[in-house]
Amino acid sequence: MAEPTARITLLTLCVGNLARSTAFYEALGFHRRARNAKGVAFFEAGGVILSLWSAAELSKDAEITIEEPRGYRDIALAWNCASREEVEHAMARAAAAGAAIIRPPTTVFWGGYTGYFADPDRHLWEVAYNPDFPLSADGRLSVPD
Repeated sequence: MAEPTARITLLTLCVGNLARSTAFYEALGFHRRARNAKGVAFFEAGGVILSLWSAAELSKDAEITIEEPRGYRDIALAWNCASREEVEHAMARAAAAGAAIIRPPTTVFWGGYTGYFADPDRHLWEVAYNPDFPLSADGRLSVPD
């Protein structure tokens, strides 16, 4: 039997209100897939599928207890852009969709340009332009060795 290749194929965010979060991610420009799926929303996310599912349902499925977070979640997702202008546009789009702007875009110590927003369930997103990590023609991040 072949050894499986390590990869992330689907990333699930636990949400408090599926309809609200689905509308938020659609407003960000994510393309929704499998619209007939009940109780979950799936979005194309550049080589990965982004899934939204209620914390209550995930806890039942995994047979665990999920405590309600009091602050921001301890993970940050990243949306890499091809330029500083794209970062500005993405942050404006997030704000228009109802995101909380945590830190407006600014030049950072390593030479990039980044800002942070939070979705309605307090998942942090970094929007970044990194001149050393170019994007391919299909939008995939290229990280050098």
